[in-house]
Amino acid sequence: MRWLVLAPHPDDETLGAGALIAQTAKAGRLAGLVYLTDGSGSHETAKGQSGKLVSSRKREAAAALHRLTGSRRQSPLHLDWKDAAPAQPGCRAFERTVRRLTAFCRRWHVDALAVTAAHEPHCDHEAAAQLAYTVEKRARGRLVVAEYVVWSQAPDSRTHRMLYTAPMLRGQRRHALAAHRSQLTASHGPGFRLPAYRRAMPASDILYLRRAS
Repeated sequence: MRWLVLAPHPDDETLGAGALIAQTAKAGRLAGLVYLTDGSGSHETAKGQSGKLVSSRKREAAAALHRLTGSRRQSPLHLDWKDAAPAQPGCRAFERTVRRLTAFCRRWHVDALAVTAAHEPHCDHEAAAQLAYTVEKRARGRLVVAEYVVWSQAPDSRTHRMLYTAPMLRGQRRHALAAHRSQLTASHGPGFRLPAYRRAMPASDILYLRRAS
């Protein structure tokens, strides 16, 4: 299967789907990595002055992808939604993004779309899942959606079945996470810091596929 990974923010790809990215890239089955938001909500910036932070997070995202795949042949795609202000289903911005993602899936011959779990406790993570499942409906059975968790507990096994990735090389995920310097250090001043407990990551990912109702 050819996989497209949809991450709400730069660093979610490593935390939740790093092993999937590494495995599918090695097998030549990674269609691409797409970020939903511009990442500007992680730090306080003066109005109209978030450009430096956004640029830094995009550079970090590219470096993390390189460390996960071992290649610079692919660059992440950024949809540039405003961080923590997701478009709502039914509005023009949401529909425009659905059409764009559907076109990507068709152009890149995507079979499976990995996205943050629908019950994740962040509005951007929830919006990413809504987008993925809307694209799945548009694909009319030609696309599989698999959820990964970043901040939440695993979905109920009665509603989801599990798919395990191969383990990553030792230290590879931590090396990729270290690329996201803005989320780990004070490089951009006061703001979000990834908690220490989240920096200890498993070698494999677990993906969750909804069971047929």
